[in-house]
Amino acid sequence: MKTLGLIGGTSWVSTTDYYRIINQEMNRRLGSLNSAKLFLYSLNYEEFKPGSDSATLERMADQLTAISIKLQTAGADCILLCANTPHMVADDVQKNISIPLIHIAEVTAREIAKQKINKVALLGTKFTMELSFFKETLSAVGITTLIPDDAERDFIHATIFNELGKGIFTKETKEKYLEIIDRLVKQGAEGVIFGCTEIPMLIKENECSIPVFDTMLIHAKAAVDFALTD
Repeated sequence: MKTLGLIGGTSWVSTTDYYRIINQEMNRRLGSLNSAKLFLYSLNYEEFKPGSDSATLERMADQLTAISIKLQTAGADCILLCANTPHMVADDVQKNISIPLIHIAEVTAREIAKQKINKVALLGTKFTMELSFFKETLSAVGITTLIPDDAERDFIHATIFNELGKGIFTKETKEKYLEIIDRLVKQGAEGVIFGCTEIPMLIKENECSIPVFDTMLIHAKAAVDFALTD
């Protein structure tokens, strides 16, 4: 079994689910008392503070690279960034380490392609919805991305940082997210990507009228696949 290197805390709310899901999936596959071999480095998200200006991107890349090198030196065989937004600097991190970084957008794109879905709605932070790192990965395998309008993106972004990332999940916020998804369905979305790892705690798959792609679940299972591959 390979050893996983997780970088979490972005937010701690979903990092706990990463740890739980990876270990549950490992035990489901291997049985007995088996669980995952892993290192977990948990950031203080307040100090991390993602942003899209060049100086902030460089700082984020430097932070995540330094942590990744620590995990690599400790014996990790791969790196998982336990959130979607930090993947905007994933390529920079990968260039500076010698172990693979399992990219959340790449494994999600493969899962969507398996289901032969060609057009998806993408919900997440404004960075995830507006920057190219996720959408271009989908486009590379022939998947078109629909994103909410300006006001809806502002709403989603604000609730992720002010509510979901603090473990606050309200009926009103859920209803608004479902309204946004329904509007994107009318625009042709055949599936919806929960491109923020806290969204699955707000909305359950059976509450959506189209297939849901839970990036945290897909990412965690891909990590187990890697760990069990010779």
